[in-house]
Amino acid sequence: MRIRAALSLVSITALAAGLLYAAPPGQIRVQVNLVNLFATVRDKHKAIVTGLNKDDFQVFEDGQPQEITNFSVESNLPITLGLLIDTSGSETYMLSAEKEAASRFLGRVMRKGDLAMVMSFDLDVDLLADFTDDRSKLDRAINRAQINAPTGSILTQGPLPQSRNGGTDFYDAVYLAAHDKLADEAGRKAILVLSDCEDTGSKLRLPDAIESAQRTDSVVHILLVATDGGDQGVARKLTDETGGRMIVVRSEKNLEQAFDQISEELRSQYTIGYVPTNKAHDGAYRKIKVEMKNKDYSALARRGYYAPRD
Repeated sequence: MRIRAALSLVSITALAAGLLYAAPPGQIRVQVNLVNLFATVRDKHKAIVTGLNKDDFQVFEDGQPQEITNFSVESNLPITLGLLIDTSGSETYMLSAEKEAASRFLGRVMRKGDLAMVMSFDLDVDLLADFTDDRSKLDRAINRAQINAPTGSILTQGPLPQSRNGGTDFYDAVYLAAHDKLADEAGRKAILVLSDCEDTGSKLRLPDAIESAQRTDSVVHILLVATDGGDQGVARKLTDETGGRMIVVRSEKNLEQAFDQISEELRSQYTIGYVPTNKAHDGAYRKIKVEMKNKDYSALARRGYYAPRD
């Protein structure tokens, strides 16, 4: 059964205070030495580059070169996707278009073996559909998203932990999607957020959201839907640190184009694996840099990971 117990309000409060980083309920921590990266490569014209091999890449950890031991081209590897929809008042005029475009996006991107879930966030965070490959369930969940819906009025599986501060719980939503929902999933994992990224109510902070994604190997992509530009600094920080993309969306016209770009990104990745030269199991954060030998190319990949702890 895929549904897991939600993180308690006590735990999320402790996390906000910096007191702990709790393992998801029921999760078994397996210490492995192989670090896996998913990378997308673009040329200087921003076009996706295919047909590369491992000799085209260089990987550095904390400035030290690493030997690539595993490499493959991933166009059909199953994806587990979390779709997060901002339903706060700032999205009132775009929500209808967002829902229509999101449904079409899932129709294009999902293939056999893929799973997706749908969450909304405003004054709290609601799980509208748990992981499923049933498109009709996902479409119905997307359609139930509504601006500042009263807690419990639109749920199919029950609410995730709620903020008591009021406002837009963006950081809490990303944290819960990664920590509570994606942590036990295998393979490629991505979170796609539709929001202006202006958080006004979370108990957790941006670093907590980033860390939860990094610890669960989840790539965060953001469609920054805001007529006034939204908080681009927050959106860029979250996507850069996890290996995702941030695309600014100011109108319904380019919303569809933005979804197309993310779809292409998800289906045009290279998997790069290496065994770190640093063997310490100290739980420390390690910085990663992926470089291309062809300097006309640039690679998009996560910027770090947390080492296992004995």
